[in-house]
Amino acid sequence: MKKIKATLLILFLFTVVHAQNKIASKPVFDDPVYHGAADPVIIYNKQKKKWWMLYTNRRAALNDSTVQWVHGTRIGIAESKDGRIWKYIDTANINYRPDSGYTHWAPDVIEANGIYHMYLTYVPGTFKDWNHPRVIVHLISKDLKNWNYQSTLKLVNEKVIDASVFKVNDSLWRMWYNNEKDGKSIYYADSKDLYTWADKGKAIAARGEGPKVFYYKQKYFMIIDAWKGMEVFSSDDLLTWKKQTNRILETPGKGLDDQAIGGHCDVVVNNDKAYIFYFTHPGRQKTNPAAKGSFDDKRSVIQLSQLKYVNGEIICDRDEQVNIKLQKN
Repeated sequence: MKKIKATLLILFLFTVVHAQNKIASKPVFDDPVYHGAADPVIIYNKQKKKWWMLYTNRRAALNDSTVQWVHGTRIGIAESKDGRIWKYIDTANINYRPDSGYTHWAPDVIEANGIYHMYLTYVPGTFKDWNHPRVIVHLISKDLKNWNYQSTLKLVNEKVIDASVFKVNDSLWRMWYNNEKDGKSIYYADSKDLYTWADKGKAIAARGEGPKVFYYKQKYFMIIDAWKGMEVFSSDDLLTWKKQTNRILETPGKGLDDQAIGGHCDVVVNNDKAYIFYFTHPGRQKTNPAAKGSFDDKRSVIQLSQLKYVNGEIICDRDEQVNIKLQKN
């Protein structure tokens, strides 16, 4: 307990110093309840006139040697006026809890015609292993806090996670997701209205999860979590994808809690700049790893860096200071 308190005190002092320097802190957010923030998605809350982060919140402090600590979770919410300083708000009120010990993971949230749509990974319980169903459900909200269930998507099977939705044009939306039964490759589905989805099969044969698609510098990009850094793909048509040579967020950083590989991200393109919000397990740095199963091993935080497009590739210097000021959209 003393070690946990010391870690959190260092984090608090580091955040205060960076706030005074007008740059984003490292890490940019640590969930104060479970200290297990991961899989963030960033969206502008038009009612609050603030930026909201919704995220998976694993129970890092739980004394558990299985995988129960990543189950039984609700979606956390943090708020920021400009993307630089984040404050914990609450958990999302997701009105889809049909099973005891339900688990909510990896939300993706978009806004269309004044309605917010969430595509959420749902697991029907709190389990000690990975051998259970996982589906993607669709919910809608008017305020980003209270969510009403619409449907469970009929995708390739019931072992799917990590939706990422992108507007292709005014009459077509596309979703990418991870098909765990097919070597954890990336599949996709299309919709004309965000409610009815047609599965289209495999998009990328690469092994990875947490796909994130965005448009930047006149190209489409997809970043996936490859568990050894993040792999980057580019496309001109959102159908044919080319993998770039170099991964990002693989080499350890020097900032606080940023010595481990980067995981499942969101990318916010704002004012012609691309910002990547990703998570790390600080205790899993290669040079001095924490004891397996300990709080420090399970703890995760949200980090922030800037992406740049240089010589035909996306690059990310995680040690470069980020002076972020997101504009409302």
